[in-house]
Amino acid sequence: MRKTIIAGNWKMNLSHAAALQLAEDVAAGMPAKPAPDVQVLLFTPSVFLLPVADKIKGKSGLAAGAQNAAEWKEGAYTGEISSQQLASAGIKFTILGHSERRILFGESDEVLKTKVDLALEAGLSPVFCCGESKEVREAGKHEELVGTQIRNALFHLSSEQFGRVIIAYEPVWAIGTGLTASSQQAQDMHAFIRREIVSAYGSDLADSVSILYGGSMKASNAAELLSMPDVDGGLIGGASLVATEFLQIISCAYH
Repeated sequence: MRKTIIAGNWKMNLSHAAALQLAEDVAAGMPAKPAPDVQVLLFTPSVFLLPVADKIKGKSGLAAGAQNAAEWKEGAYTGEISSQQLASAGIKFTILGHSERRILFGESDEVLKTKVDLALEAGLSPVFCCGESKEVREAGKHEELVGTQIRNALFHLSSEQFGRVIIAYEPVWAIGTGLTASSQQAQDMHAFIRREIVSAYGSDLADSVSILYGGSMKASNAAELLSMPDVDGGLIGGASLVATEFLQIISCAYH
């Protein structure tokens, strides 16, 4: 059975004190009885990553992760953090290919292929993001684009490697805009992604891969989105910065 994953992407927000308080509040509000098929992840700014990881250490079903990892293993790349460095510090998860990285920093499928390889080599589980803009959606080419993103960056992997990847579908037009894909639109795209995985790796592996929805999931729509058969969790932005709302979303994963 694939895991339901509720992942909070804090982006470039919070002070050190606020980050630690948020981590503490989330840890304190987690269900008393952990569910083996539910994982909660906190993707923090890199400067807070180790303090947050230490704050939630020992809390079953809760872990901290990085928002990005470099496309190089080591070297003269000032300001970058490699997958190997993250792993050496005890971190096990990283987001790769978030739409903001693609749009603002020009990350291509080829760059992301390299990042995925390095993350897996280091023992990390990458949360690989894919998704389309409003223009692509309106042109009816969303499946074509998302399929290309996945094939270019992931389909060279072995079955064992692919089994360690988490996919997050981001309708870019629904991030920070107040718009949300309908539960059926989310389901349709998640089902398409799973079919693509079936075509490359077979149904057994495809059925084990968690596909998260990354388009403005919040407490008011989480239950409906998570009820969709191919929606296995959420990559959550703004709502993850408010402990009470994030915990409401987490609670939906336990039902």
